[in-house]
Amino acid sequence: MRNEMMYRPIINEDILHYLRTEQKQLAGSLGDLEELAHENGVPVIPHETVVFLQFLLKQKQPKNVLEIGTAIGFSASLMAESLGKDAKITTIDRFPVMIEKAKKNFAKLGLEDQVTLLEGEAADLLSNLEGPYDFIFMDSAKSKYITFLPECLRLLSDDGVLMVDDIFQAGTVLQPIEEIPRKNRAIHRKLNEFLEVVTKSPELTSTLLPLGDGVALISKNK
Repeated sequence: MRNEMMYRPIINEDILHYLRTEQKQLAGSLGDLEELAHENGVPVIPHETVVFLQFLLKQKQPKNVLEIGTAIGFSASLMAESLGKDAKITTIDRFPVMIEKAKKNFAKLGLEDQVTLLEGEAADLLSNLEGPYDFIFMDSAKSKYITFLPECLRLLSDDGVLMVDDIFQAGTVLQPIEEIPRKNRAIHRKLNEFLEVVTKSPELTSTLLPLGDGVALISKNK
């Protein structure tokens, strides 16, 4: 199903085009996967977020990574290839169609030993994980971010980073709820609740970036 939020830029379109076309492109099979996803409208992270994530991982060098929302396995594969064989990626998804595609992509990229795919509801699986994880990437149902946040913080190492994708709902997250289509109001409320917590909690440090549909970086205050 076409995701309308993928096609509503939140920054100047000329700048967006530059970020997506002029920054270093991915090579090999991973680059082919990214291109195929964009051609078919599959909701993977946009290229400006790809480049940022590569940079962040290079600086942080996490060894134990958790992802919530596997989709076709693109971002998990990106993290695995960026970090090398010493890093282990655990990724969670509940949709059988996506799980099957992700497994095929992990096999094609030779990442089966590096990436562990957990199948099922994140709400159930997260409580059974022990961690700690040096880096957590959450890109799942937007209305569930606030629900998953406590478990993510429990699993996050003291100096770890939680990165959350798609937080601005195509730039509509700050609009009055009366202006939001009824089908999107639950997401609107939950995203606002999530943003209130991560930006105001004295226990957290966070920054928000206009990459893709918005990215939040969150760490725990020691």
